Amino acid sequence: MQAAIVDEITAAKERLNALRTEVTRVYIGNPRTIDLMLTALLAQGHVLLEGVPGVAKTTLVKAFAASLGASVRRIQFTPDLLPADITGTYVLSPREGTFTLRPGPIFANIVLADEINRAPAKTQSALLEAMQERQVTIEGDRFELPAPFMVLATQNPIDLEGTYPLPEAQIDRFLVRVPLTYPLAKDEVLMLRTHNGEPPKAEVTLSLQDLHMMQGVARRIHVEDDLYEYAVGLTSYTRTHARVMLGASPRATLGLVQAAKAAAVIGGRPFVTPDDVRGVAHSVLAHRLVMVPEAEGDPKAREAVIDDALHRVGYRRQVRAV
Repeated sequence: MQAAIVDEITAAKERLNALRTEVTRVYIGNPRTIDLMLTALLAQGHVLLEGVPGVAKTTLVKAFAASLGASVRRIQFTPDLLPADITGTYVLSPREGTFTLRPGPIFANIVLADEINRAPAKTQSALLEAMQERQVTIEGDRFELPAPFMVLATQNPIDLEGTYPLPEAQIDRFLVRVPLTYPLAKDEVLMLRTHNGEPPKAEVTLSLQDLHMMQGVARRIHVEDDLYEYAVGLTSYTRTHARVMLGASPRATLGLVQAAKAAAVIGGRPFVTPDDVRGVAHSVLAHRLVMVPEAEGDPKAREAVIDDALHRVGYRRQVRAV
């Protein structure tokens, strides 16, 4: 059994490398960004992309989705967007005199929620059931969403005029937060060369069957008991920190372990190491913290809390291969 999962992980790593290579043909930037999106993909989580306009958030999402061969729908969030515009609604057919469902853009494998903080809370909440339960309720009827299902949401953290802050319950549904900053000068020069003529388009490198297989492998990655305790120790530390009003939830602890298991697959290992947990801690935990008022305006305050947790919370021993 151990040999079988090692072979599966080796095959998954090769496919992930091919996917990463294909995305980088179109998106030129920090490779860590793509790795975090792959982590969320394997862990069946959702991603919040934060960055100022023009740093290729939408380009990245489109290239990522195109490489998966998955169905993609884009929702441009605006102040007048209604929940039914996302989930869909029943419409009357005059000829038959019956109501039929007109599915909304939520019925896709990859949903790009562009500028998610432009819509009011009532509309943003239409995503909550979909993100957590992989289903939507329309006029009392429940409908399963296609599998896999992943929300890639973007927001501008600087331009706050005419925006609505995401409620904490919704932020907690995003497995990872990925900040997109300005590219390095050499990357920007390469971007100019690459997109000077006809922009490159990502080709399909994975089938949905391949993706289901890799997600199944990630679920079976071994985690030692001391690493469960380590994950709980990290989230518990945030709940007692002097600058934190509301710490990471148990859902965050679960997400931390799931992301670490996905990171192990990307690294080609059948087991989680402490470095896997530490490597995803900032991306999984920082955005979930609610700071005290005097620290809320500090953009680095949340990251500093996670740094403190990683520095002060230890684990008993190194994980052993099984």
